[in-house]
Parts: sequence; structure tokens; C-alpha cells
Amino acid sequence: VGQVVSTAKTDTTSTTSTSYVDVSGMTVAITPAATSSKVLVLVMAQGSLDDGGLSFKVIRDSADILIGDAASNRARGVFGGTSYLQSHMQSFNYSFLDSPSSTSEVIYKVQWLTQSAKTNYMNRASYDSDLVYYTRGASTITAMEILA
Repeated sequence: VGQVVSTAKTDTTSTTSTSYVDVSGMTVAITPAATSSKVLVLVMAQGSLDDGGLSFKVIRDSADILIGDAASNRARGVFGGTSYLQSHMQSFNYSFLDSPSSTSEVIYKVQWLTQSAKTNYMNRASYDSDLVYYTRGASTITAMEILA
């Protein structure tokens, strides 16, 4: 393993976008030492849904690095889910060994969308009453250079 870069998002955010948008604070930049290096991208995201579906994906610079196949009207992503439990957060985990073939800075970002024009939340439950058992969460993105 060469260098490791990571960032943690501890604040909350939300989206109502039905197109993929960046999740603020879920971006890392890494500069591989050699074109033969690989980059292991790890994401742990805490999310909740306001009665609908939530999809995430990870991009390198502006390109998809892994995405599910097209299937009719279904959102194409790499992790996500559906829920009607508005008082709970779900943990979404992702890992991918990327081959950027570059010695220039590479930027990895988490993007998300709502599948039903409802509100999706990160690091909090959809129903967010000021009670001790409504947890606030934290999410992370990590990039690890794997030397050849």
C-alpha cells in the first residue's frame, strides 16, 4: 500500500434531485506514484429515505468507474436501497479496485439521487425528532494506492 487519503462527513445533507449530484464533503483526491498503481476506493455512507428509493455511485474525475446495467426505468448506480422506515438510517458500503493508469491527480466523488422525487438524507434519519434515540451518523470515503 502506498498513500492513503480519507475524508469523513459528519454533518447532514439532503437531496431531492432525480439526477445524480455530488454529495458535499464526500470527495478525495489522490496522485498515484505510477501508472501501474491501482486505487482501492472504500465508501461507507449513512443514509435515509423519505418514502422512496436512494441510489449512490462513485465517479473518477467525471466518469463512472462502476455502474449497474440499464434495466427499463430503474436507476443505475452501485449501492442504495428502498425504505419506508423513516426513523432509521441505513448503512451503505462500497469497495472497488480502480485502475486509473495515471500519475496525475485523480478525484473520486460520491454522487446520489432520489428515485421518487422525495427527500433523501445523509447522516440522519428522515424523521428527525429531537430525541436521544434518533442518531446522527458519519460517512467516509477512502482511497488507498495499491503499488504494483
